[in-house]
Amino acid sequence: MVSARIDDIPINWLEEILNLSVERIVVTDRDGIILYINEAYCEFLGTTVEQAMRRPVQEVIENTRMHIVSRTGQAEIAAVQHINGSEMVANRFPLIVSGELVGAVGTVIFKNPEELHLYKRKIQSLVEELKYYKTREEKELTSKYSFSDLIGTSRHFVEAKELAERISVNHSAVLLLGESGTGKELFAHSIHANSLRSAYPFVPINCASIPEHLLESELFGYEDGAFTGAKKGGKKGHFQLANKGTIFLDEIGDMPLAMQSKLLRVLQDKEIQPVGGQKSLPVDVRIITATHRNLEKMVEAGEFRQDLYYRLNVIKIEIPPLRYRKDDIEQIAMNLVRKLEKRFHKKSVELSREVIRLFQQHSWPGNIRELENVLERCINVLDGSVIKPNHLPLYLRDQDAAPNDAATNPAGTKVLPLKEIIAEAEKQAIQSALSAAGGNRQQAAKLLDIGKTSFYEKCRIYSIN
Repeated sequence: MVSARIDDIPINWLEEILNLSVERIVVTDRDGIILYINEAYCEFLGTTVEQAMRRPVQEVIENTRMHIVSRTGQAEIAAVQHINGSEMVANRFPLIVSGELVGAVGTVIFKNPEELHLYKRKIQSLVEELKYYKTREEKELTSKYSFSDLIGTSRHFVEAKELAERISVNHSAVLLLGESGTGKELFAHSIHANSLRSAYPFVPINCASIPEHLLESELFGYEDGAFTGAKKGGKKGHFQLANKGTIFLDEIGDMPLAMQSKLLRVLQDKEIQPVGGQKSLPVDVRIITATHRNLEKMVEAGEFRQDLYYRLNVIKIEIPPLRYRKDDIEQIAMNLVRKLEKRFHKKSVELSREVIRLFQQHSWPGNIRELENVLERCINVLDGSVIKPNHLPLYLRDQDAAPNDAATNPAGTKVLPLKEIIAEAEKQAIQSALSAAGGNRQQAAKLLDIGKTSFYEKCRIYSIN
């Protein structure tokens, strides 16, 4: 193996390297006599190398302390030195060879105020750019909602909200259940905002939106050269970004089984191992998960790890769908209208009573997300300040063609919508099972071959005590 040595470089090369340096350099012996000074320094001092060499340093350089440092052996770092009418930044180091103090080496930068300001402007520009990206990242990794943003007074919703608020100050894992569009992410944001971790990052990640082969590196990061196309220097994963804060794994039911086992290991050991890494890194995060899927059935079918399910299901919060919150619809709709007004530069938009009635008739399979999309459409086509039925999508207006959600066929027979027929059948089946089980809910759930959680949820939905 060939190693580089300084004496392999010709002396005239070394001199040119020192002359090209941004810094002005001087070297003295123990007595403060100049042994070396580069041309850049001499040019600034208004002298030449020949005139400066072998002279006492204090005769050549104004306000110097090089002769002092060469005797005391005490370094002086970032000292301000007045030379030729300019304030310079000077560094003076003792020169120790084989354990013996033999002299000193000094450097100064910024030969005039203009040069100092030029460097300052360049550095300030870089600092401001770094600050911008840091602030942007911090904003993206903070909770955007609080419990005051969760609108509604219906009993089941208030119960869910109160439970979330009560447990938010703890560190236990939270599992949010609910149909798509019910506001699970708002609950997650609010729990973090009200927690003791609120000053630290909130990192949301949708497990269903990331390809399976990328999920591990997104969650746990990777080391430099871990795989083809890996970013130089590696990359932090979401768990590292969320350290001391909260990570929100949405659509946890869509996480592949292989990743479930790795996630379980993180929850058990409280440490991660980046892809391509040789050592584990400790992490301290609170985990909030959410899904619209039935995890109990997935566990029974072998599609979700039972041990992970119990790790995540420490505190379960079930968020009711919008169709069971009819009394909240007007309040939620007006809150969404106020948000949309700002986006579309509208003022004092109201909902007509006919529109509110149609909203309360609709079953809202897309929940609050569907309601927001409907209102955004209305704001786009609005020709005044009141949203009326003619501003609604056709499928909502057509509800009026079937009063009380029922239609009449040519023979004059009333036909209920399928969702109502199914709901009534479910209600009757639950009541029959409870009667057969003598009121024992667990036994009734077994008779119906459904999970205990699902059974309790349906009892609440249909107000069965």
